[in-house]
Amino acid sequence: MKQSKAILKILTLLLIISQACVPPAYFSEVESERDNFKNERDELFTENEKLTVDNTELQADLELAEKEQQRIAEQGLANAEELKILKGRYHQLENRYNELQLAQNALISGSDAETRQLMERLENTQKDLYQREDQLNQMQAKLDKDREALDNLQQELQSKSARLIELEQVLQKKDEEAENLKQKLSSALMGFENQGLTITKKNGKVYVSLEEELLFASGSTEVDPRGRSALRKLASVLEQNPDINIMIEGHTDDVPVIPGSKYADNWDLSVQRATAIIRILLDGTTINPKRLTAAGRSEYMPVDSRKTAEARQKNRRTEIILAPNLDEVFELLD
Repeated sequence: MKQSKAILKILTLLLIISQACVPPAYFSEVESERDNFKNERDELFTENEKLTVDNTELQADLELAEKEQQRIAEQGLANAEELKILKGRYHQLENRYNELQLAQNALISGSDAETRQLMERLENTQKDLYQREDQLNQMQAKLDKDREALDNLQQELQSKSARLIELEQVLQKKDEEAENLKQKLSSALMGFENQGLTITKKNGKVYVSLEEELLFASGSTEVDPRGRSALRKLASVLEQNPDINIMIEGHTDDVPVIPGSKYADNWDLSVQRATAIIRILLDGTTINPKRLTAAGRSEYMPVDSRKTAEARQKNRRTEIILAPNLDEVFELLD
């Protein structure tokens, strides 16, 4: 009865383990170990049945010996020597019976111990499997979370990549517009280039630089006729390009203004020269004043920092900086 319960418990645990969510390799190892235990159990049952048969036979022999002894005594035919032999045979059978009984008890006891050991190992195996299953579930949850984060990052990267491509296309378009504007200005101001006027393109902007001799007398904000002519041609190009923002920067050298002059300092002179040019650009044109900005840089952004007359002449200049409207670019960046 005890063995049947143990076997039933083993089979139940094996069924639970077989249904656990574990790696195939580890499950195969447990199944192999279960088969070994099953074989050992079958051998123990076989040996136990054999001992039971032997025990039954010995009991029958003992009963026959007792009956024979009783028969001899009743008939009065007991022979001392024969009785001695019979008693010796009886004791031998009794000893053999006791030995078999002890062996059977030991076998049963050993079977119980092995069963308990098997049960303990199976329980430990089950705990280990549950722990591994928990670890696998945690790893799977973390993997799912990481995969979700990766998918989000990939989507974000794709979105940013698309925006970057669009931004590059817009910047390329703006750069082409700046190059076209430079070509138009070069054509319109052909007679003035390299004669006090230069046109360059840098960082997506077009710079029209006019030396002082082309625009102003020394210390003056009055633009001479030749300078006015250049500015009127520049204004006609700017009218045809309404998306271009216009910055006029006045620059001076590092020589202070003459004491008593109507200009407070080189800051004042550079700003008033810039505003004088803005008035000419707006006079009689359709240029939107919102596009224009006047700035005075005074002496603090020289192109040549030497203290020579030639360097100071280069620094006395007006720069008209033409920049494409970048609102579309800023929208993409936002």
